[in-house]
Amino acid sequence: MPESDTPKPADSASSAANDTALRIARAMASTEGTTPALGLEIEAACAGYARVAMRLSPATLNGFGMAHGGMIFLLADTAFAYACNSRNVQTVAQHASISFIDSGRAGERIVAEAQERAVKGRTGVYAVSVFGEDGRIIAEFQGLSRTIGGPVIEEEQE
Repeated sequence: MPESDTPKPADSASSAANDTALRIARAMASTEGTTPALGLEIEAACAGYARVAMRLSPATLNGFGMAHGGMIFLLADTAFAYACNSRNVQTVAQHASISFIDSGRAGERIVAEAQERAVKGRTGVYAVSVFGEDGRIIAEFQGLSRTIGGPVIEEEQE
């Protein structure tokens, strides 16, 4: 998705919610081993949405020199996690699946974009697309989330 298509806050209330979503994603990233180890970058986060990128290093490739499927899944799953925790209620994956469409190439920067599709009660449905640098679809990930309660981060006092 081009940067200009990134969801924008409609008012100050949604702006505050979007700031919270970004703080949540950054807080989660700071406690994960994989995010810093693999150089994942949070490009955007707002309510029900996250975009995360990574550069494919030699350590992320399979025996054919293409992005390892587990690395693509990890990137998509990370964007999914940030999107479904964006409202500051602890949420985990209940189910996830991925379809690989194309391969990621050595040295390429790939981007996962997660979007909330529906939330009902404690269950959420998310779609995550993984794109190559040239905009081609590398994978489509579907995630089902389940809230477990409690805040992800403590809200700042106003």
